[in-house]
Amino acid sequence: MSTLAAPLAARPVAPIFDARWRLHAALLAATWFALLLMFRGDARDLAEIYWTNTTYGHCLFIAPVVAWLVWQRRQGLARVAPQGWWPGLALVAAGGLGWVVGDAAGVALFRHGGLVLMLQGAVVAVLGPNVTRALLFPLAYLAFLVPFGDMFEEPLQRLTVAMVMPLLHLFGVPASVDGVLITTSNGYFEVAEACSGAKFLIAMIAYGVLVANVCYVSWWRRAAFLAMALVVPVIANGVRAFGTIYAAWWTSVEQATGYDHIVYGWVFFGLVMVAVLAIGWRWFDRDPDARWFDPAMVQAAPRRRIDAPVAALLALAMAAAFLAWSGAIAGRTVLPSAPVSLPDIPGWHRAPLDTGPAAWTPNYPGADQLLTGRYVDESGRTVDLAVAVYDRQQEGRELVGFGIGAIRQNDRWVRIEDLPDLAGGASLRMTAPGPVERQVVTWYRVGGRVTASPGRVKLETLRTRLFGGNPRAVGLLVSAPAGPDRDARGAIADFVRAAGPIDRLADRIAGTR
Repeated sequence: MSTLAAPLAARPVAPIFDARWRLHAALLAATWFALLLMFRGDARDLAEIYWTNTTYGHCLFIAPVVAWLVWQRRQGLARVAPQGWWPGLALVAAGGLGWVVGDAAGVALFRHGGLVLMLQGAVVAVLGPNVTRALLFPLAYLAFLVPFGDMFEEPLQRLTVAMVMPLLHLFGVPASVDGVLITTSNGYFEVAEACSGAKFLIAMIAYGVLVANVCYVSWWRRAAFLAMALVVPVIANGVRAFGTIYAAWWTSVEQATGYDHIVYGWVFFGLVMVAVLAIGWRWFDRDPDARWFDPAMVQAAPRRRIDAPVAALLALAMAAAFLAWSGAIAGRTVLPSAPVSLPDIPGWHRAPLDTGPAAWTPNYPGADQLLTGRYVDESGRTVDLAVAVYDRQQEGRELVGFGIGAIRQNDRWVRIEDLPDLAGGASLRMTAPGPVERQVVTWYRVGGRVTASPGRVKLETLRTRLFGGNPRAVGLLVSAPAGPDRDARGAIADFVRAAGPIDRLADRIAGTR
């Protein structure tokens, strides 16, 4: 008997979750299911983004990783008593408010973040502060379910160009740069959003945070590893972009870019992840057999307790209230605008639109009305005026957003650089195969204000939807062909000066004045 007792005693004891734990777990599962059902549109959008958008493909792994992190803590969790907790409902309310703000302003980031925060708040409300402390990292890691990081693309584009150009010159490649376009003797290359390394950086942030928690105990080592996880991929992406252009200079653009896509998609990202992990391996200071938390340290008699069933019902009631608020906002009656027409501009006369290689039309797929017209002055300068009118913005019908405006997604037109504002409008220079160039200046008229800022458009849209006001929104774009013998900026400035104040012009076209 003694020979059998030792091996049996050495086996880990299976965690025993008592009836109370099973009740709270069932309530939490039911609450999550109900929240996802209530906000199924956003849940479906998230799933579609994860599956179709390569920038956020890593989000598919967040839920399994969180499940694994919770599973690793199961031994200690069985010894922590769950308890309903009032303050968790505050998180649910904050998430619901964020969702309403995102829904009213048309900001998907706020809607998705609000849904995830409601799910996190439900955990805190149903399971209580003790379990929350035990699950603090897995619970916080759920935040990576929210697609974020678009703001990194433009700075990373500039940084990539700044790294590539010295390397090309160092290796004897004759190259010049114009904004995000790099030209060599056998072609030109756009350092596009997809080439900026933003998708790589976003995935590495999630990866670095996970490794820093799982493999380190020291906070300064965690910070050092995370910093390395951010810096190394940015440098590696610059080297990758240089390698693509250098290979194209030696071979051909078609061979180099085709090979680059394969390397970047299937090999390069994995190699950099392995390299980052290998660099940090030497300084791992967490014992693989160490407990994830001490059950005795997280146990405390919680104040502001609440019965778990009541907490679950109140969480769902709060979420339903925010849904009802959103429905009331969307249900406000909006009269359709009268048919719009382009105005007469003193000193300029109407002409047929260009159908050649320099032809351009902005992209406003959800606009109630979209007009584009060409104007010519006495000296023969040409300017195109485009106006998009929205009776009311809503999901899928926003005035500003990705691929909406002067350049659509995967367009023949490519943004070269942003220019200084002109008469309060956002100005950019773009090019298309030919090559041909254009300059475009954009204004928005929302909530009685004129702005060139997409962020301000969202704020004004939010204000009018929450507190009332004219929901009509107008996008006004003035564009002119550019080139060595064409002063596009001067032509646009003269046209705008002749047209009068932008607010009056937009109101006159949209029929709001």
